[in-house]
Amino acid sequence: MRHKHGYRKLGRTSSHRAALLKNLTIALVSNGKIETTLPKAKELRGYVEKLITKAREGDFNAHRAVFAALQDKSATHKLVSEIAPLFKERNGGYTRIIKTRIRRGDAAEMAFIEFVE
Repeated sequence: MRHKHGYRKLGRTSSHRAALLKNLTIALVSNGKIETTLPKAKELRGYVEKLITKAREGDFNAHRAVFAALQDKSATHKLVSEIAPLFKERNGGYTRIIKTRIRRGDAAEMAFIEFVE
């Protein structure tokens, strides 16, 4: 049972899960909207929203904290200088998850995750 368990394991080791979330975040920042499975989208939401909250500061330390998590210069720059300032007045809820379809191959629930305007 997973009562009160803190996160989804997604069938991966901790390092694989960290790499997955990092790469999904880079894709989301670069494209603004991605389609993935529903459990991955729900897990990604918390990861991205914590990064945006850090990035809202906009100072050097925000750049360092976001780069430490993403390890991608262009995604870090875009997140801190373009995306985070849009959410200056918003207290959380920076992303939206929209269920789309059932994947044909394995019947996985798919969803779009995107930034709220």
